[in-house]
Amino acid sequence: MEVVLKFEAKDLQKMKDLLLKDETVNRASMTFKEAGFIGKQGYYCYISGLDGQCKKAVELSKGIAAVADDKEKGEVIGKIKEEESRATEGLGGIFG
Repeated sequence: MEVVLKFEAKDLQKMKDLLLKDETVNRASMTFKEAGFIGKQGYYCYISGLDGQCKKAVELSKGIAAVADDKEKGEVIGKIKEEESRATEGLGGIFG
């Protein structure tokens, strides 16, 4: 399961503390990104993991973050995966 949470910049540390300290959620893959990479304000947290991990992340972040709608979620995940792919290709050139 994949989920994208959006929140204000002032809540970045609070979100990191909340999600990374939880023993269920911290086992999922998480990426925190400033929203400027898609021309928006605030921050995103992309979480990829088991259903229980993602659902708990959403539950823990209620009142601080909102779940991105499908269009926004697709845009965020697409950009993050594109960046990861470019980084992997760059490392391939180094270690070829």
